[in-house]
Amino acid sequence: MSRWINLLALLPNTTLTLLIIGIAFLRFYDETDFLILGQLTSPRLWSNRLTVATFVVAVVNLGVEWNRRNRETDRLDEAEQRRSEEERRRAEDEARRAAERAEDERRRRENRARAAARRAEEAERQTRRARVEVERDLALLNFLAESSERNRHILQQTIALLTEYRDSL
Repeated sequence: MSRWINLLALLPNTTLTLLIIGIAFLRFYDETDFLILGQLTSPRLWSNRLTVATFVVAVVNLGVEWNRRNRETDRLDEAEQRRSEEERRRAEDEARRAAERAEDERRRRENRARAAARRAEEAERQTRRARVEVERDLALLNFLAESSERNRHILQQTIALLTEYRDSL
């Protein structure tokens, strides 16, 4: 289909050229130059008709060229619009990816902060457990070394603390 359109686009220019050649042929030559001109009754009338036809074809050619250039301008405008839309989409995608990266980084920081808080909490629990164990061992050793009322009272307090500590776990 495109080949036929290209051929039809050439038709006005070609016809215009042939008409101009025909006008020149009828105006500048006579039957002494070309025998075929002797068969035409009025070459000047035919020359005038070809001149009118040339003007008509020139107007048609102007319309065809005008249309072709308008189509080309529209095609270029559409291509520019597609390019700008593609650039806008790319910019939006890049902005979205940057926002996603920032959100991922924020989540990673939050996760690291939570992990650090859990580690600190675990370390605190271990320190508390170790302190309670040391207190228990000291109270038991003091009671075993000297079973006085004071050491018995400390041992009972330690047992109560251990019971409370066990319930909190």
